[in-house]
Amino acid sequence: QVQLVESGGGLVQPGGSLRLSCAISGNSFSWITMAWYRQAPGKERDLVARIWSGGRTSYADSVKGRFTISGDTGKNTVYLQMNNLKLEDTAVYYCYGLWLREYWGQGTQVTVSS
Repeated sequence: QVQLVESGGGLVQPGGSLRLSCAISGNSFSWITMAWYRQAPGKERDLVARIWSGGRTSYADSVKGRFTISGDTGKNTVYLQMNNLKLEDTAVYYCYGLWLREYWGQGTQVTVSS
């Protein structure tokens, strides 16, 4: 059974940085795609960034140039580097992974506040 555990969330001032980590365990073969989603209070869960097993990445327009997703199938951790954080980045961030089926982590809170 695959498990995804996020860490690295917290409180940060506008303009600051955080790095989220998603630790992967229980997998017997490589993932197809990994992604970070976020959900702000009262809003839907939205895709933030995705990485494919070949290394291709994609980002939501709202985070392009500020966030970077990284990781490879040989390592059991995927990261989301978040720079120049804005108030509107406040949300619970979830790690997502796809093998034969999809898996979700429990989420980590990111709060951007002055």
